[in-house]
Amino acid sequence: MWRFMQAVRPVLAGLSRASLYLSGVGLLVMTAAVGWQVFARYVLNDTPSWSEPLSLHLMSWFIILGAAVGVRESVHLGLDFVRHGAPPAMQRAMDLVSLGLIVLFGIAMTYYSILLAAGTWSARIPVLGWPGGVDFIPMIVGGLLISLFAAERFIDTCLGAEIAADVVLQEAA
Repeated sequence: MWRFMQAVRPVLAGLSRASLYLSGVGLLVMTAAVGWQVFARYVLNDTPSWSEPLSLHLMSWFIILGAAVGVRESVHLGLDFVRHGAPPAMQRAMDLVSLGLIVLFGIAMTYYSILLAAGTWSARIPVLGWPGGVDFIPMIVGGLLISLFAAERFIDTCLGAEIAADVVLQEAA
């Protein structure tokens, strides 16, 4: 399993990096769209109807991609004060339970987002003309990435590899 993880880790790192860059590009494009909307509304007196729905769609992409990267880098939201006060064996058990739940959450998020996308695909987003199911694609991709990155950390924990949150905590101390 160790060799498999060593072989897969560069691929997952590249996927994480690409997600982070796409998230950043989405943030820039959303900022430009909102900036154009404000300029067009107050200077040109002609508000573009496409900017708000496009901004919301881009926002869902960069939020969910950022969340997936946060899971991989162990900087996602968590309450670790109880964990850090526990003995090492208990910390490991807590990590495994937590990561297992995150994997299940990502799988459920993907599954139910696929159902939502399929159920709304025939509807149209009026201003953009896209199928309604397009709004759920970020959640499908994000759920897959969250479960994949959490599974990587779960396996690392099983193998006794260092977890990113522990390294950050040690550097801060």
